[in-house]
Amino acid sequence: MKWVKHWRSRLSKQWLTAVVLLAVSTTFLFSGCAEVRPPEGVQLKQATVEELTALLRQREAAIQTMKGLFSAKVRGGIIPIASRVEGTVYYQRPDAMRLRGFTPIGGELFEFVQADDQYKLRLPTMGRVLTGSRSDMSEMGKLARPFQLSVWAMGGVVGTGAIAQGETVTLTEDGDRYRLDVLVPIHNGSQEERAVQRRLWFDRRTLLVVQEDRLTASGEVEATIQYDDFRPIGGATGTPAADDTRLLRPFKISLEDGKGRGSVQLTFHEIVPNQPLKAGDLGQV
Repeated sequence: MKWVKHWRSRLSKQWLTAVVLLAVSTTFLFSGCAEVRPPEGVQLKQATVEELTALLRQREAAIQTMKGLFSAKVRGGIIPIASRVEGTVYYQRPDAMRLRGFTPIGGELFEFVQADDQYKLRLPTMGRVLTGSRSDMSEMGKLARPFQLSVWAMGGVVGTGAIAQGETVTLTEDGDRYRLDVLVPIHNGSQEERAVQRRLWFDRRTLLVVQEDRLTASGEVEATIQYDDFRPIGGATGTPAADDTRLLRPFKISLEDGKGRGSVQLTFHEIVPNQPLKAGDLGQV
């Protein structure tokens, strides 16, 4: 907790000197990391379905634990708690995650913990603690939607986009992008059909996932997530090899709610991968 307390103390000082405006910008800041941009004139890369799905597996496996500091700017009331949130995230593969949100001066707004199929949402300002199954978040009411979207957005950082068992994919070439449709089985009466659950858009210059669409079983877009400002994390030099994208992560994430309820912009200030987490970092469900 020393890491969080130090950050909160520093944040309070920034607020008092009006520097907090930087904390709600939409660009991740990571000391010593230069932004990774493809050089001009680079040729578009060719890739097969097998190669792209292998890349997703490699990027997922590259991060086993993670902790990060981020800011969130919320529009449209998608999160009724606050329009600007400073946050911390702890993650441990395969699906343990803890999100905490604070006001710009360090007051705690919420704590969201998930592990296996369980979740806990603690709201100190409201004096409420909600728990339940992630497959049925009705207990959370209107708060279920924004926290589900937040977990999806974090997936672009921790690397949870790999193709699961039972899912199938199709690949489409779309100009300077590849579109990978991920289909899951659904039951229509006595017949089993397949529907697109996710669409992953790869930039063909870098083969990085720059957009993800989440779809309903009827084909409607639930959310569109844009990934931008990719930077290397981890390693002795902080710079992976030219052909190694396993530890390139987006430092800016923009999410648009497909139901028109608003948008969220996440800006990470720091990402620390693959370091041992302390007892209590992941919280308890």
